[in-house]
Amino acid sequence: MRLALRQAEKAGEAGEVPVGAVAVAGGQVIARAHNQVELLKDGTAHAEMLALTQAAAARGGWRLNEVTLYVTKEPCMMCAGAMVNTRLGRLVFGCADPRSGAAGSVLTLTDQPGMLHSVPVTGGVLAEACLELIQQFFRRRRGEARAAE
Repeated sequence: MRLALRQAEKAGEAGEVPVGAVAVAGGQVIARAHNQVELLKDGTAHAEMLALTQAAAARGGWRLNEVTLYVTKEPCMMCAGAMVNTRLGRLVFGCADPRSGAAGSVLTLTDQPGMLHSVPVTGGVLAEACLELIQQFFRRRRGEARAAE
């Protein structure tokens, strides 16, 4: 999770919402990503989506059954759906997202009855550090907006 936090810091430094993701298989890091929505002008360029794509390329296929994805914030519906569709082996996230979290907070797409795959989830890993990074980012943003008024 500390590697994912470093990715989140990179996102924040680039003006992106500070979310980072790291994919691990067989004890090796196979993908690292952070939010790049603004940079790529792509609403789907979430850290999780980018890391899943990189992990699939590293594994040579789209099924990620043997992969654990570490993410600093609970995934949204799009990202959680992608985790189910790629047959992700395990999800570990930092802070919960009470507004749009789809791995247990608002929805639980990762373990939806009737889906073809269920993703085991562990939440709350380094949650305080993950949450603090996001809160600092938005405090800064609000301060900049007030200064511009």
